[in-house]
Amino acid sequence: MSKSNYDYDLFVIGAGSGGVRAARMASNYGAKVAVAEDRYLGGTCVNVGCVPKKLFVYGSHFAEDFHDAGGFGWQVGERQFDWPTLRDNKTQEIERLNGIYRNLLDGAGVTTHWGRAELLDANRVAVDGKEYSCANILIATGGWPTKPDFPGSNLAITSNEAFHLDTFPKDAVVVGGGYIGVEFAGIFHGLGANTSLLYRGDLFLRGFDQGVREFVRDEIAKKGIDLRFNTDVASIEALTDDENGRKRVHLKDGETLETDLVLYATGRHANTQNLGLDKAGVEMRANGSIVVDEYFQTNIPSVYALGDVIDRVQLTPVAINEGMCLANNLFTDNPKRTMNYNNIATAVFCQPNIGTVGLSEEQAVAEHGQVHVFESSFRAMKHTLTGSEERTYMKLLVSAKDDRVVGAHMVGPDAGEIVQGLGIALVAGLTKTQFDQTVGIHPTTAEEFVTMRDVTRTVGAAA
Repeated sequence: MSKSNYDYDLFVIGAGSGGVRAARMASNYGAKVAVAEDRYLGGTCVNVGCVPKKLFVYGSHFAEDFHDAGGFGWQVGERQFDWPTLRDNKTQEIERLNGIYRNLLDGAGVTTHWGRAELLDANRVAVDGKEYSCANILIATGGWPTKPDFPGSNLAITSNEAFHLDTFPKDAVVVGGGYIGVEFAGIFHGLGANTSLLYRGDLFLRGFDQGVREFVRDEIAKKGIDLRFNTDVASIEALTDDENGRKRVHLKDGETLETDLVLYATGRHANTQNLGLDKAGVEMRANGSIVVDEYFQTNIPSVYALGDVIDRVQLTPVAINEGMCLANNLFTDNPKRTMNYNNIATAVFCQPNIGTVGLSEEQAVAEHGQVHVFESSFRAMKHTLTGSEERTYMKLLVSAKDDRVVGAHMVGPDAGEIVQGLGIALVAGLTKTQFDQTVGIHPTTAEEFVTMRDVTRTVGAAA
């Protein structure tokens, strides 16, 4: 463990999931630790990300649940959605979680400084006019939504503001083809807004498996979301004196859309502004993210960085695991740990959900040559009574040379819950034969992953 004459053995800038975990673990190992935060405890995930977003997803699905109930004999009366109730209940829950983070830091003996921290050099940090000497400094300031500059861009909001709207829109336009845009399109639509999703490319969710992308496109379109691909915004015009009032969106193809709300979800950037990284000489990429090695060390030996700010895999559990690696490496005599970014399971909470782990079909072919593809698409048992036309999609990718399952993908209810278990199988390197030897739980959707026997097609060339 570090024994130093500095004020702190570790000074963490940013109290998000990764920074808090690194701070707590380091303190538990005996280090003297401080955290500086200028916004809120818990970072993006707790405050304007995963947690409130999923609460909104839950809320937005009730319209379909009410419809489905009729097929099972339930008579649902008059329905009315009250936005302030959902918004304020969500805020109350976030405040509860903020308190939990505060208790976790206090309980671990970590000192919290409120304010924007700035590096003065490789071993000194200033917060609110006070200087602190630090043996090690960790940058864990996360990311922030990027909104392009164009005429009327000030009339658009980002996902940050979407969690605190004064009034719920009758019409909404979401711009962006990443998972945040697709999720919010589902949220707005499910809560009752007439929703359009615009993306400048041919198909959203770039980087995901092509079969998944196409299936999600078709399912979302069936639900009534207005999907517009190869479409971009030229300008936004306010139709009232109130910036929060009606707007006219001018598209580059000359068409216009009138709406109450425009949400831009076109990317995020590393939150590295005004941190004094230049004073310390920390190397950064052109996009503002911080360059680190496999141990999260920057080019300055005493300065480290992890989480979204290093622009590797921008997921909360990844940042948490990176934080545990760093604390272990700095303050224990255990073998040094690195982060394995392969086979990280993830979910997209669009409607229906996406769950995915391992390689896409395109990646599998590039890495393994010949790949056997197993696919299944079906109407879930529940919908035999609801009348819903929603379908579920499942896909396994198997390396032809060694029978190993290298990718698993699902689109359907609770896809994230199901694929989490499959993540263990892929990390363990299980083969398709072992999947086939596993007895399924009947009747469930998940059993399909161990009952797909016939190869749908074989892609790629044998080595």
